[in-house]
Amino acid sequence: MSWHILGAGSLGSLWAVRLARCGLPVQLILRDQSRLEAYQRAGGLTLVEQGRPQLHPIAAQTANDPEPIQRLLVACKAYDAEAAVARLAPRLAANAELILLQNGLGSQAAVAAQAPQARCILASSTEGAFREDDFRVVFAGHGHTWLGDPLDLSPPGWLNELERSGIVHDWSLDILSRLWRKLALNCAINPLTVLYDCRNGGLSEHPAEITTLCAELGELLETCGQPAAATDLHDEVLRVIQATAANYSSMLQDVRQGRRTEIAYLLGHACAAAQRHNLAVPHLRALHTRLVQHLNAHGLPSQ
Repeated sequence: MSWHILGAGSLGSLWAVRLARCGLPVQLILRDQSRLEAYQRAGGLTLVEQGRPQLHPIAAQTANDPEPIQRLLVACKAYDAEAAVARLAPRLAANAELILLQNGLGSQAAVAAQAPQARCILASSTEGAFREDDFRVVFAGHGHTWLGDPLDLSPPGWLNELERSGIVHDWSLDILSRLWRKLALNCAINPLTVLYDCRNGGLSEHPAEITTLCAELGELLETCGQPAAATDLHDEVLRVIQATAANYSSMLQDVRQGRRTEIAYLLGHACAAAQRHNLAVPHLRALHTRLVQHLNAHGLPSQ
């Protein structure tokens, strides 16, 4: 069965190459005909591993292609996912499976509403990759991917294909806890790196702010019924800051390159959840306000 992959960014390209080079059928889905022609001119996807680039001529098509889709990896940004899947909905088979690789929370439910006939499998990944140029991705570091389905705990049969492809993964019986935990980590780190315009390690100069944010995020996770995600949150945030000290957060990279951020699905989602539960999180709200003002000052969307 073909793997259709929507989104030729960093993670989508990384999955496409690893699945294809172990002999599995892969089809990239590109935005439109001009994008497809640019891809064809490039000759395929280039993956750079340990400084060595290799070109992989993976098949590609546009969203308008009539081929039915049974299995779809949705690897586009959270703010693009709902509209992209809505456009592909007529092509989805009756029992299609969607693997959702979006950051944050909120987009997953929106996607599921566009494809009620499909099984939506949620994913959380720590893989390190970044797009160096169009259709050229650098594999920056091996990580782990957790997959799960809150509505159906039985694992899909294709997990062995990930094993063959070298995609290190686990089937999680509580994927929502994983996603909430990652959201909290991102909320504690990414916005501050944007506001202080620093690498992750630069946040070690702001320990009090980190401590306060982690306390509010922990309380939010508890209130939202995710106590496991709140356990030792502050300690893990400090570990991540230290382990990725030389890295620039994805949100800061987006801002520096003039791209829209996923603020609505990270800090925005956290603040909206707090409001639904009537939970006071003044520092999180102040951080959200500062980040919105910063994005607006740079001419970037803040929603």
